Amino acid sequence: MTTVRPSEQMRDLGVVQQGAPVLAEVARPFDLPAEKGTAEQTVETLFASMERIARVHPFAKGMGIAAPQIGIGRAAAIVQPADAAATAIVLLNPRITAHSEEVDEQYEGCLSFFDVRGTVPRPLEITVVTIELDGTETTTVYERGIARLIAHEVDHLDGLLYTARMRPGVEPIPVEEYRHTGRTWAYDQ
Repeated sequence: MTTVRPSEQMRDLGVVQQGAPVLAEVARPFDLPAEKGTAEQTVETLFASMERIARVHPFAKGMGIAAPQIGIGRAAAIVQPADAAATAIVLLNPRITAHSEEVDEQYEGCLSFFDVRGTVPRPLEITVVTIELDGTETTTVYERGIARLIAHEVDHLDGLLYTARMRPGVEPIPVEEYRHTGRTWAYDQ
């Protein structure tokens, strides 16, 4: 009996894996409202992918997926907060415009190389500007775990994987050594 590696499982669910050129490219922004239909279709495809993935893997910390991870080189991502009852956050053309000086370092995983986890320093607070389907801009401040998830997805849209954010000399660990599965990120109050 062979064991299916987490990365193989994600690949089988339609997630583009590390090494694919689309993951290293800056995603093309939407021209909204002119490309409203294209943006809606991209978001619909992202939601369908997220639903497939969530059926086979629980995400206690929440989850996100960016369009390049499903082979679409456009600036769209979705983040589902850890609270499953919370509304998913749709990010179109997101830009982080400000961040706190205060950072913390927590483990992150990535659907595009799900066999490892790595510690990544991230700001505890970020300000994000997104564009709505009608072309208006919205500015939102996110904190702690949700800020981490959103920053991770914005990095995908900029062609970066979380390993680019890890401290020099720090390497990801195999998922088998990761001891935080099923627990949310911890923050000092």
